[in-house]
Amino acid sequence: MANKIYKKYRKGAWKSARERLHGFWAIFEKEDTVLICINADPDALACALAIKRLLRYRVKQVLIAHPNEIRRLNNVAMVERLKIPLERLGNVKVQEFSKKVIVDSQPTHLPVFEKIDFDAIIDHHPIVNGGYSASFVDIRPEYGSCSTMLVEYLRAANMKPSVAMATALFYAIKVDTQDFSQRALLADGISFRYLFNIANRNLVKKFELADMRRSELKYFNIALQNLKYSKARLYTHVGRVRSPDILVNIADFLNHVDKIDWVFVSGIHGERLVVIFRCDGYRKSAGKLAERIFGALGSAGGHKESARAEVPLKKLSLGDKEFTTNTLKRLATRHMK
Repeated sequence: MANKIYKKYRKGAWKSARERLHGFWAIFEKEDTVLICINADPDALACALAIKRLLRYRVKQVLIAHPNEIRRLNNVAMVERLKIPLERLGNVKVQEFSKKVIVDSQPTHLPVFEKIDFDAIIDHHPIVNGGYSASFVDIRPEYGSCSTMLVEYLRAANMKPSVAMATALFYAIKVDTQDFSQRALLADGISFRYLFNIANRNLVKKFELADMRRSELKYFNIALQNLKYSKARLYTHVGRVRSPDILVNIADFLNHVDKIDWVFVSGIHGERLVVIFRCDGYRKSAGKLAERIFGALGSAGGHKESARAEVPLKKLSLGDKEFTTNTLKRLATRHMK
């Protein structure tokens, strides 16, 4: 039965959310221990909770693990207030789990994920390297949020989410679609409306307001001092940062500037260069540009209007030179069409 479902998927023959759900369920057995891997952000956290609910009573154990340190205040507030059970991936013996699932990400997105043989991949980012050989793959790049996809799974299973789970999913859709100001489908709106009366919207507001530490304001000062403008594009390199999340905040802030088509913000975290891309998504693709510039050097990709790249400094071949705003500008301009 399972093999028929796998073949059916690979022919692209899913006709309903219920078929997709049963295709997912078909890869698991009662004695399975399941590891859900995420790169922790609101969408990934919410999806992991939903998958854990979908597998309740169907497998022996489910554990959610993440490789990244959760530092962004919104995400910390979400995890703490919703009491989301998490483990650091580095503390988990991956080989002891009989099934591995990755959600809101793909194996090629991070080096640590590339070492894991996943049985199921559920994501809404563009497919990298032509696809994957996992038993179950559901990747829908046209969706604004992966949480929308998981709401469809839950509804197909006739599982009404708890208030905590609905709050997580509701907040995740808001974040990933930027309150529907960015790429989204009618499906995102339908899932959002379904969650509207279940979620605790007051709690969502608390997540949204927990946005920035006072100590991080200095990075905005550095970003503005280093800011360069050219041809409706803004570039700035912030230098070493305590957390890459501040680069996202700066990029989103600069993206509000009038008559700007592109925003590029970079910084160094640990031994890696992190670059955040923003654009209007109209006849442009931040994800494709990120891949063109940094795909051969590290992890890079994203959506049409937003993307991210992380590259080991040793692969940049800078010699004794420092990475600057001018370096960022040269790299971006060289690959712009």
